[in-house]
Amino acid sequence: MVVPSHPPLAADKVTLRREARERRRLFIESLSRDQREALEHSLAEVLAPLIAQSRVMGGYCPLPSEISPLPAMDAAARSGTIVAYPAFNDHQSNFRFLAGDPTESGPWACFQPPLDSPEVFPDLVLVPLVAIDGHGTRLGQGKGHYDRVLGKLREHGALLVGVGWPVQKVDDQIPRDIWDVQLDGFASPDGLEMFR
Repeated sequence: MVVPSHPPLAADKVTLRREARERRRLFIESLSRDQREALEHSLAEVLAPLIAQSRVMGGYCPLPSEISPLPAMDAAARSGTIVAYPAFNDHQSNFRFLAGDPTESGPWACFQPPLDSPEVFPDLVLVPLVAIDGHGTRLGQGKGHYDRVLGKLREHGALLVGVGWPVQKVDDQIPRDIWDVQLDGFASPDGLEMFR
């Protein structure tokens, strides 16, 4: 029997995802509520130059362990930028960015705008992630929701910027599958790094 020299990519991603989630959990547990809010406002400040150039910005409602882009979304809305959130019709559909406030619970228990809100194509998309490497390869939650739409968003001219806590940037290269769309940059409270 021939033993492969490298484990399958899926196993690598599973391991990387588990380790990255643990690193993120420990980081968040080390923060007080005030520290966390201050860091999320720092993220909004880091994103301010990109927001100033954006007409339509796509964000997301964060899961408890994710950095919140909501202060950045609020700043964008105050400056006249249209803000949009992912919205799913059902568990089988790809999400679309809909303009408006996320006031309804969607099929994945995340808040989203009402389904009759206007669909928009953001020129700036804040992308949640579990980890990202120095080439812009993103490791997501593993369900493929963003993988299925990032290419289309880029075709419409979107700048794709991952957002996260500083500990989510990894030194190792994340295994890249053919459907992975590399992000243009990564923003954390520590600053913005553009990859392309």
